[in-house]
Amino acid sequence: MADRVVLAYSGGLDTSVAISWIGKETGKEVVAVAIDLGQGGEDMDVVRQRALDCGAVESVVIDARDEFADEYCLPTVKSNALYMDRYPLVSAISRPLIVKHIVQAARDHGGTVVSHGCTGKGNDQVRFEVGFGALAPDLDVIAPVRDYAWTREKAIAFAQENGIPINVTKKSPFSIDQNVWGRAVETGFLEDLWNAPTKDVYSYTEDPTVHWQTPDELIITFDKGRPVAIDGRPVSVLEAIQELNRRAGAQGVGRLDVVEDRLVGIKSREVYEAPGAMVLITAHQELEHVTLERELGRFKRQTEQRWSELVYDGLWFSPLKDALDTFVEKTQEHVSGDIRLVLHGGSITVNGRRSGESLYDFNLATYDEGDSFDQSNAKGFVHIHGLASKVAAKRDLGLQ
Repeated sequence: MADRVVLAYSGGLDTSVAISWIGKETGKEVVAVAIDLGQGGEDMDVVRQRALDCGAVESVVIDARDEFADEYCLPTVKSNALYMDRYPLVSAISRPLIVKHIVQAARDHGGTVVSHGCTGKGNDQVRFEVGFGALAPDLDVIAPVRDYAWTREKAIAFAQENGIPINVTKKSPFSIDQNVWGRAVETGFLEDLWNAPTKDVYSYTEDPTVHWQTPDELIITFDKGRPVAIDGRPVSVLEAIQELNRRAGAQGVGRLDVVEDRLVGIKSREVYEAPGAMVLITAHQELEHVTLERELGRFKRQTEQRWSELVYDGLWFSPLKDALDTFVEKTQEHVSGDIRLVLHGGSITVNGRRSGESLYDFNLATYDEGDSFDQSNAKGFVHIHGLASKVAAKRDLGLQ
């Protein structure tokens, strides 16, 4: 089998043109690999055939929706992962899964080189190439869009000159990446930070005022941090995300307008839609407030930020990320129970919690009859707790 280049194929202009360009520049055959992550849009059979029409010797489509939900979205929920406390890692968690399948395809199809369609200004080039380096350091990498400074105009001209069957008549003003976990939109008029998003930016969510008169109340059941039922109906992780995308999206929940710090040092304005992701993370956080011991909860909130940064920065396969995963799994042993919440007008409001693993003790918490908390112990506790500060204050005020 001849040496081959295995290309992460999206079906769009850049990666379609890349099939022919890589073949001409390297003399190698190109295998296109497209991953179904629940992004919707075109039928994956159409995407597969397009790659063949553009010159791929083989075109592979992999249905990774459940794998993505179980092995990438679920750890994100368990870690309550929000980069900069806002972004639920929509694109960041999809890249290591794509890398994994590209590497496997290289092994299966005689690939010695892997390729992606990322630019040199974004995070994804890092996520792909650091991932390739971690899983297959023997493979070379080609990044034609970045390394040869492709523009849309150059790609269109190459397609026309070489008879590549790509329809480029419809031009979106935005750059869009989407999967079942959410949707990321950038560029176009959004690059002016003062411009408000217009309705054509959104696809996964409706205007928050559309269903203003009909709020949606629901109950999410978790078992050891894993969502297992909605309103008592058993669901897989994928089904939970899909149902919450639909229900929360109808209420305008999950719209995020963010200026974020990219790994390459650029600040970037991104508009995200992640209705299911934001509901699951909100509900999971609330259940942890009920079931995690205080010091464990405090420490976990510190690790959540670090976990998010590692994943955002393309270090999914790093030793620290692996170690943090082990810690997070340990924390989930008692994160089981129900969270009731209301979706309304773009907001998520938790209004009920119950768990057989709850650390909430009614008799300790109540101020009414039946209070089992011995308040006489509090005076000594307060004195000892503040003693060091009091001694320092006396010194600083010259009262010693």
